[in-house]
Formats: sequence, structure tokens, C-alpha cells
Amino acid sequence: MAGHPAPTGEDPSFAELLAVRAHLSMHAMDGLMMEDVPLSRIADELGTPAFVYSAAAMRGRYRGLDGALRDAGLQASIHYAVKANDNIAVLALFAREGAGADVVSEGELRRALAAGVPAERIVFSGVGKTPVEMGCALAAGIRQMNVESAEELDMLSALAVSMGRTARVALRINPDVDAGTHEKITTGRADNKFGIPFADAALLYERASRLPGIEPVGIAVHIGSQITSVAPYREAYARVAELVRDLQARGLRVQCVDCGGGIGIAYRDEVAISSAAFASAIRETLGGLGLPVMVEPGRFLVGKAGVLLARVTLSKTTYNHRYTILDAGMNDLQRPAMYGAWHGILPLSAAQYTAELSPAHVVGPICESSDTFTRNRMLPPLPVGERVAILDAGAYGASMGSTYNSRPMAVEVMVDGAQYAVIRARQPLEALWKDEILPPWL
Repeated sequence: MAGHPAPTGEDPSFAELLAVRAHLSMHAMDGLMMEDVPLSRIADELGTPAFVYSAAAMRGRYRGLDGALRDAGLQASIHYAVKANDNIAVLALFAREGAGADVVSEGELRRALAAGVPAERIVFSGVGKTPVEMGCALAAGIRQMNVESAEELDMLSALAVSMGRTARVALRINPDVDAGTHEKITTGRADNKFGIPFADAALLYERASRLPGIEPVGIAVHIGSQITSVAPYREAYARVAELVRDLQARGLRVQCVDCGGGIGIAYRDEVAISSAAFASAIRETLGGLGLPVMVEPGRFLVGKAGVLLARVTLSKTTYNHRYTILDAGMNDLQRPAMYGAWHGILPLSAAQYTAELSPAHVVGPICESSDTFTRNRMLPPLPVGERVAILDAGAYGASMGSTYNSRPMAVEVMVDGAQYAVIRARQPLEALWKDEILPPWL
């Protein structure tokens, strides 16, 4: 879940963009750096488009959140939302930090296991789990299945019995709370497809406690993505606390609360939620229950850590508009086309960093007018061959990428200090059609 509407007003300067991204810096000779690596070196060696991720930035975000939860006196576990960036190297980095995983498909489950995430740290969420996916999760012995309906609960019960397994289940409630985020990524309102109506949850939990093959262990909630205020969290978590107390008063055992994720980041000049503020909202609303809590951040951990490197292929003026055309497009980074999302753009060259600015429309090569990264952005001249970095592309970039217009998937790279490595090779052109089959009559 990946969006937020483009804000209005004056854009931050290049210096302001760098000042709040500690893993990036501008070197007078080497240009834009990620940690200790010139990004131009990666572009020279591996070409563009290229996603590049900072290991230090990801570790820093994880450790900051983990520390804030502990400082708040919470018994909490972090389960990285795999959908934000599902590269196995990214999953392995968080697994080594002690993170679990929040998955929403069999593919994500298998990725997490392949990356070394222990099954007992994996939570399976999602509104449309199939029997095959449920069976895979039961066979793996994952920590918890977040069930979103009475119908899903019955399916899971029958399947667990047939397999001779017991499914640990949390009921995901829909608290009818507006997270104040983009219409396409809110998930906790009554008109959204997700979760169990709040009024139905207690009776369904009671029924789950009697179903064969089911062990109800807790309550889960997730109200949306790119949330930039703690107020919706407090409202949703207060409803969860009310439900848990009701369940306990009925003599039902509740072992944990899954708080979901959705913590937003500052792409432009938003006031984002800090780790401490998020932890405080959990403590104030749920701390009195004395239960372990789980959190499932995705974008918060990886979004700012990544950039998308692109090369200028053409610069033209049409009807007095300057167009800067890149070799990266909406097939690489869908967020601007899909949500009107704002991303910072920085030149890799130190000379371009200090050059005179003028308005430009920055677009990609895809045959869609929606393939536009920004309009009237103040940028340097950027002649053909210059490279730029599109900022904050670590979440919902590569994981939402496609091969539309038969454009190969971009290379992915991880930087760690002065070293870097390819973590997904650029897709060869021939791979685009190698699995396609001509029918016999052709």
C-alpha cells in the first residue's frame, strides 16, 4: 500500500532534501554519495535505471523503532511488512536485526523463509487467502494467521482439522477509523474491504474458541498506509483495548495485540510520526492491558533508504514547457502515476547541484501521459546523459515494478559503508518472452 497525494506549496531545496537524509551527501568531486559510495560509480558500472538501498539507513530505522518500543516499556516484536520491498537481501538484513515478517501471499511467505526469517516470527495477513496459501502457512508452522472474516475462519478450521494442525489466529477488526491518508490506501473504514466489523468481533472470537483446529490468540488491526498523525492510531487502539477488555470479561483468553503498521514518512515536507510518538500511542492506549504487542512497519523501515537512479535520454521544449525525459518510467516507480505522489529529485553531479534552476516536467519513456514523475519542478539544465536520483524509492518501487512496454526490471543494489553489491540483476531482454509459448497452429 503505497500512496499519498502530492502536496502543494514551495518545494524543499536540494540542501533541505539532503539535510534530513543522513545516508546521502553531496561531495564536491564525487557528487551524490550514498554512505561512502558515489552513486555515479554505481550508475557507470551497472547502468540505469537502478534501485540503490542504504543498509545503514534500514538498520537505523529498525533500531530506532525497536529502541522506542522498549523505552516505552512495551513487550513488542517488529514484523517487517514484506510488500514494501520484498528483495531477499532486504528481508535477510531485517532478519539479522531480529525482525519477523508480515506476509500477504504464499510467495511472500516463501521469500521470508528463504531469507532466514524463522517461521515462528511470521504473521500472515490479507483479505483473500486461498486454501493453498493457508495450508502452506500451517505446514510451515508460522506464528499467527490474521483472519478477516467469519467465512475465512470456517475455511481455516476445516483445513487445519484435515491437516491435523492447530491454527493460531488473531481476528483483524475493522474499527471504522479514518486514517486520514490517500483514499486508495485507507483500510480501517467501514466501507473498506478489510477486517471484521467491530460489533461482530466479540461473538466471532467466542465462536473461534470453540472451533476445532483453531486457537484464538489475539486481536489485530491495520487502518492504512502512509499515516502521518498519531490521532487515528490512538482512536483505533482505544477501540481494540475496549474489545480486549470485553473478551476478558467473557472469560476468553487474549494473548497479544497486533497493532499493524502504516507509519508514514516525509517525502517532501510532511511532519512524519516519530518512533517515540508511535510507541507512546501504543503505550497510552494498550499498555494497561499488560499484553505483548506486535507492529508491522514496511515503508517506515525502507522508504527513505532507497533511490532510483535514472539517466536523461532527451531534453526538449514543447509549447514553452521543458521536458526532461528519463530512462526510468512508471513501470519502475508507479507511485507518481498511481497516486500523484511527490518524490525529491537530485542530480548526481556536483556541478549540476549548484547550477541555475528552472521549471521542468520530468517524465519517463512509457507510452502513457501518466508516466510523469513531476511537473514544473525547479531543476538544473540536465542535458542528455546526466543522471539523477529519485529519492525515497525504497518502498513500493521495485516491489510494484512491471515490464510494461517490454521494459526489463531494473537492477537492485545494496550499499553498506564503502561496499556495494547487486542484490537483483537487471532482467535480460530475452527473459521478457522466454516463458511465452506459441500455440501449435502458429
